[in-house]
Amino acid sequence: MIDFRTIISSTTDYNFHTHTQYCDGRAPMTVMAAHAAECGMRYLGFSPHSPINFESPCNMSRADVGEYLDQVRRLKMEYAGKMEIFAGMEIDYTDEFGPSDSYFQHLPLDYRIGSIHFIPSKENLSQYIDIDGHFDRFKEKMHTYFDDDIEWVVRSFYNQSTKMVEAGGFDVVGHFDKIGHNASQFRAGIDDEPWYDKLVMDLFDAIMDHHYVVEINTKAYETYGRVFPSMKYWGMLKRYDVPVLVNSDAHEPTLINAGREATLRSFAAI
Repeated sequence: MIDFRTIISSTTDYNFHTHTQYCDGRAPMTVMAAHAAECGMRYLGFSPHSPINFESPCNMSRADVGEYLDQVRRLKMEYAGKMEIFAGMEIDYTDEFGPSDSYFQHLPLDYRIGSIHFIPSKENLSQYIDIDGHFDRFKEKMHTYFDDDIEWVVRSFYNQSTKMVEAGGFDVVGHFDKIGHNASQFRAGIDDEPWYDKLVMDLFDAIMDHHYVVEINTKAYETYGRVFPSMKYWGMLKRYDVPVLVNSDAHEPTLINAGREATLRSFAAI
């Protein structure tokens, strides 16, 4: 496992949440690495969306995993002495499959991010629906798969997150209250309601019990002024000395460092 605490204490020039052409990334890994080096990154971790046990256009296939790992090895050698490169994976959790599965545990990965992008349909609990995309698609899915029951969707997201945390098998918790972004567009202010805060706090307790690294994800910072987890939860991260990685969740080269510098300054000021 990477010693994230040492990296965090020594530099801010890193990004460990970087997508690739093998999932929904929009540029080859070679281009992503070159841009990261130009930005002065000392550490770059690739984290394609993992294979999953149903059809998804955003997730990499098992057939591509070997090629992905070979590509990381080539880039490690190419940038040796200039930038350290790591093989990671952002692994989705469902009730049948997740980071703790032996398939992922036997892959030669440097680290694993555990994230929730899919929750069960309200009418068919064996059917998983992507609730992580743009709001227009989220709104359509709310009507089609969830009877417009936003509270059910939010509670399901946190229920899946807690089960993932308890099952383990990963190192970093990815964007752990990201559902608040789409949910608050569907019903303004929902993420400020007491029951929502309790769900976050309960999940945070589970994260603390298992001693995970927590990601602050800046993907939506420049467009929406929002990060995941929300700034209102940063105090507890600081209070309990949780190791925090500020990652951009980059899907294209120009976004490798997007939102990170402002977020790092704000987090340091707490």
